[in-house]
Amino acid sequence: MLDLPTAILAFLQTALANGAEGVPTRALQEHFKIPRSSLSRILAALVAQQRIEPQGKGRAATYRLPAGASAVPAQRRQQPTASSAIPGIAKPNAATASPPWSAKARALLDLLQQPLGTRMPVSYRREFVDDYRPNITSLLPPTMAEALFERGRAHGQMPAATYARQMLQQLLIDLSWYSSRLEGNRKSLLDTRDLFERGRTGAEDLDAVMLLNHKEAIEFLIEAVPAQGMTTAVVRNLQSLLMSDLLVDTASLGTIRQRVVQIQDTVYQPAQVPRLLEEMLEQIVEKVRQTRNPIEAAFFLWVNIAYLQPFVDGNKRTSRLAANMPLMLFNCAPLSFLEVGAQDYALAMLGVYERLDVTLAAELFEWTYRRSIDKYQAVVQSIAAPDPLRVRYRPQLATAMQQIVFFGQDLAQALAQVEVAPEHEIAFRQMLDSELDLLGEFNCARYRLPAARTKDWIARGRPR
Repeated sequence: MLDLPTAILAFLQTALANGAEGVPTRALQEHFKIPRSSLSRILAALVAQQRIEPQGKGRAATYRLPAGASAVPAQRRQQPTASSAIPGIAKPNAATASPPWSAKARALLDLLQQPLGTRMPVSYRREFVDDYRPNITSLLPPTMAEALFERGRAHGQMPAATYARQMLQQLLIDLSWYSSRLEGNRKSLLDTRDLFERGRTGAEDLDAVMLLNHKEAIEFLIEAVPAQGMTTAVVRNLQSLLMSDLLVDTASLGTIRQRVVQIQDTVYQPAQVPRLLEEMLEQIVEKVRQTRNPIEAAFFLWVNIAYLQPFVDGNKRTSRLAANMPLMLFNCAPLSFLEVGAQDYALAMLGVYERLDVTLAAELFEWTYRRSIDKYQAVVQSIAAPDPLRVRYRPQLATAMQQIVFFGQDLAQALAQVEVAPEHEIAFRQMLDSELDLLGEFNCARYRLPAARTKDWIARGRPR
C-alpha cells in the first residue's frame, strides 16, 4: 500500500503521462479527500525534497515532477521490493553486508527467484500461530536461541529495561536509523544525530518525521514495557507513534485495519477480516508472554506481526520495534537490525509470506543480533567506570532533580539553585536532562523522590 506522498507522486506521474502540464492543488485535494492544510504540508515537504516542482503561486499553483523523475525516487527504487530485490541479492551497499547463507537458505532463495507469475498464490494461514506451542515448539533452532540468550543477556539482578536504558542514546539512533533505512529513508546517520539533538521544529520533511517517530516510539517502549509488560495495547501504541503524521486517516493509528491491503511483488495475500486480525494479534502476544526464552519470543513476535499485517500501514517497522519487548524485559541486548540490507530483509519476509519458511529470517536474525550484542556490550563496558563529573556533582544533581520533579520548577530555575563550576555547566545540564529522561518509579529513591510524585510528573509528560 502506498503512503500518501508516494500516492501523490504516482498521481502526478499519471496525469503528466496523459498530457497534463501540471496538476492544481484543488485537483489533488478532491482526489485524495484530505484537508487543504494537510495537503499543503505534504506538498511543501515534497518541494523541499525536490521531488516535485511548483508552477505559479497561491491557489493558482500547479505541480509536476522534475524532468526525468519517477514517482519513486531513485534511492528508494534501490531499496527492493521482494521481486526486484532478488536479482541484486549479492550486491550489498557500503552500509550493509549479507549473512553467510546456509545451503538450505540458498535453496529457498532459488525458489523465491522464480518469476512472480509462476509462484502459487497463498493466503494467511493461522495455523502458523495456532500450532505453535510455547516452550515446546520453536521457530528458531533451540540451541541457537539458548546460545544467543546466554551471550546477549546482562548478568545480575536489575530492573527490566535497564540494559536498554544504559545505552539509550545509542539505541535511539541505531534502531531509528536502521529501521527507517529499511523503509527507504534517505537521511544519513549524521543527519539523524543532528535531527535528534535539534528535536521537532515543525518544518521536518517526511524522512525526518519517520526518524523522529521511531525515536519517540522507542522511548515509549522503554517506559511502557517495564510498567505494562508485553500487551497488544503496547504494540498498537507503537504503530500509532511510528505512523503519526504519515497517515492521512488518523483513525487508522493504533487500530486494527478495516480495509483490504495488498503487498506488492509477492503472491501472498494477507487476511482481510478485522475480527480475525484482532484475534490473531492477541494470540501472538499471548504466546510471546508464555515463551521463556526471550530470543525465541523476539523472533516469533517479529515474523508474526509482519506476516499478519494487522495495521493499515507500518507493520514491518512495528514488528521490528515490538521484537525488542521480550529482550527489554529480560535485560538482553537490544535488536537494532544493524547492517541489514533491504534486499536481504525483503527476501527473509518473502520466505515467511509465501512459504512459511523462516530459514532466511532466522539466519538474518542471528547474524544481525550477534552484531547488536557485540556493539552494545562494548557500549556498556565503555560506560561502566564511574563518571568523575557525576561523582563530583551528585548532591547538586539530586537537588536539581528534586526542584524539577517535586517542586515543579523548570530546568533554568533548578540550575539556578545549584552551584556548578562554569566550565562544567553545559555538561551538568546535559547530565541532568539525561537523568530526567531516565527517571522512573523504580529508580526515584536515589534522588529521595516519592514514587507517587514521580509517577505524577511522568504522567504530565516530564515537564522541565
